[in-house]
Amino acid sequence: MQAAVTTASSGLGLCIGHFQLRARLGEGGFGEVFEAWDGKLQRCVALKRLRGPSGLVGAERLVAEARLAASLRHHAFVHIYALEEQDATQSIVMELVRGATLRANGDGMAAARALDIAGQVAAAMAEAHASGLVHGDLKPSNLMLEPSGLVRILDFGLARQIDPLATQSLAPAGLEGTIAYMAPERLRGAAPDQGGDIYALGIILYELLGGARPFAGLQGLALAAAQLQSSSAQWPFRPDTPPALRALVLAMTAPEPPRRLATMALVCRRIAALAPAAGAPAWPAEPAEPAAAPWRRRAALAWRRAAVPLALGAGALLCAAAVWLWLPSDWRLRDWAPYAEQPTLQAGLDGLRHSDRDGALDAALARFEQVLAHRPRHAAAAAGASLAQSLHYIGDGRDEAWLLRAEASAQLALRENDQLALAHAARAWVEAQRGNSAAALAAAGRALALEPGELFAWQIKISVLQRLQRYGEAQQALDAAMARHPGERLLTDLLGTQAFQRGRYADAERAFRASLRLEPDAVFAYANLSAALLRQDRGEEALRVLQQGLQLRPSGVLYSNLGTVLFSRGDFVAAAAAFEHAVSAARGGPNDFLRWANLADALRWLPGRQADSQQAYRRAVELLRPMLEHKPDDATFLSRMGLYVAHLGEGGAALAWTARATAAAPDNPDVRFRAALASELAGARGAAIAHLRRAKELGYPARLIATEPDLVALRRDALYSPLPSTTMETVK
Repeated sequence: MQAAVTTASSGLGLCIGHFQLRARLGEGGFGEVFEAWDGKLQRCVALKRLRGPSGLVGAERLVAEARLAASLRHHAFVHIYALEEQDATQSIVMELVRGATLRANGDGMAAARALDIAGQVAAAMAEAHASGLVHGDLKPSNLMLEPSGLVRILDFGLARQIDPLATQSLAPAGLEGTIAYMAPERLRGAAPDQGGDIYALGIILYELLGGARPFAGLQGLALAAAQLQSSSAQWPFRPDTPPALRALVLAMTAPEPPRRLATMALVCRRIAALAPAAGAPAWPAEPAEPAAAPWRRRAALAWRRAAVPLALGAGALLCAAAVWLWLPSDWRLRDWAPYAEQPTLQAGLDGLRHSDRDGALDAALARFEQVLAHRPRHAAAAAGASLAQSLHYIGDGRDEAWLLRAEASAQLALRENDQLALAHAARAWVEAQRGNSAAALAAAGRALALEPGELFAWQIKISVLQRLQRYGEAQQALDAAMARHPGERLLTDLLGTQAFQRGRYADAERAFRASLRLEPDAVFAYANLSAALLRQDRGEEALRVLQQGLQLRPSGVLYSNLGTVLFSRGDFVAAAAAFEHAVSAARGGPNDFLRWANLADALRWLPGRQADSQQAYRRAVELLRPMLEHKPDDATFLSRMGLYVAHLGEGGAALAWTARATAAAPDNPDVRFRAALASELAGARGAAIAHLRRAKELGYPARLIATEPDLVALRRDALYSPLPSTTMETVK
């Protein structure tokens, strides 16, 4: 852990076990880092306290991650000493490293020194990669230079899985410190791998040599856009950089993974071949400022010139021409295929209305990108692209990369035309996904003030009001929107969603059938209708509807709801098979927490699959956690987290999550039913019965209560009297 200056005193003097907190060193997204005194061994250590209920991280998972970090034997990795738990708060005790991070070195350094540092990191990472481990967050603030000159690598493994912002200072500047060193495929949503570590080390080497990272003047979303749209071949290097050293940086930072150096072992060999002989550096160790200043000024000017359009348009997929200076020299002269702007734009907007059709969303996004390729600052195209990216985020199981792009595109649209209703609607969608309900409603309101008929503004306004359970306002908005857009399928779906959420399943069925009459090839309508039918104990009809949808195309939501119907009928083998399709990359979506939880539910009842079930629950918790960070008061998310950690054996945390959920939505039948299940699994039978009675009063189907296998013992309890499941995928 980094030893640095501290200004805060919160928690100081507290004893955790035999460790006394002395100074706060830093703060991250999931915890605080302290210098502490080990009273038994009489030494200073670093202690990281993790935030939130222990059920959020899980003792089993924390132990696994600590073992991962402790298994690394190379001297560069920080040693893990112990795990401690006090008052349901978990802490990691580790070696306290004295020194300064690479972030403190603001000037370029001699080639020999830069190669020495990069070589030490590469050697350590080669050993980790050989063991099948990746870091996933290499950056200067995670590299500590000891006074001896040795490099130490901070937060291996634990940083990736538990605390992605673990080395940020007390005044974090956002995510730019991580984005700047993230490979393009990572920004597009790929998982951390060896190639990402190689790319990050290449960026660090570039920064060590030149004194600044690429696009040093950009931050956040604009930085992400630049990373995605540029190539290291276009970055400015110091004029006296030897060609072989420049080639090494380019080989490590190739945008396409197949063109990048394949292993850290290869990086080590390339560095060893380039390291200058002792006493004979490739260039003067510290160039005089007059010699260095001209190239530095030119590089800084180049970054500033590039930053102007990027700052105005930070869309990760939308800035093809915003990085004008870095595109091929003949870009402006290329013979673009003829196209008509307005029909292309309209085709994209029409595609958004049919986003659940096979390929429609990708086609819509391609239309907007086509417009932006001709006019990079086209506000309406940027807004349309943002909406498409938000829909990708929702449909792909909350892949954060899509939301990042959506936010950047909405920023571009608003910067270019803050009087465009569609731009404000795009911003409303982003804010809604971030969990900022008030900001989303404000942005939607602004859009509707500019254009009372803006469909996508109405859509997100109604969705947010429904999520907030402000059903009266939502109904008023629905009436106003449907008056302006009679026969609009998106609004009919929202009408059914509202009825479903309020337990009015017959009304929901009528709305979803009307939606199918409007558009018979809309997959979500088949899924929604099946959910409404199952809630009315009409499982065979639900199966028939799902098969009709699957005849159109495979869909994760259809497979998920198929599994739910089969589960309710006690066919756990078939249900598990359907859920496995739902989480597969080929037929469903592997990033959807609900589908993993449903798979876990089914696997529990299959002989020999208990370990697989637990792993699926852990995966569901991992995927749900960032969504709760965006929407910490979402009753659905809270109740699901309570249920999942209950299945993982964390009863205290389950009851805590459940209490928050029922406080947020006391009259939601699904929340009450999940609260009953979580309470029963946690051993709180009285609370389970009370929640179950309330769920029934609110309209939860008696048959689903009677067929839920986790409630068998409760139904036999003398305190339980018959009241006059696995969970269907959320209605879209």
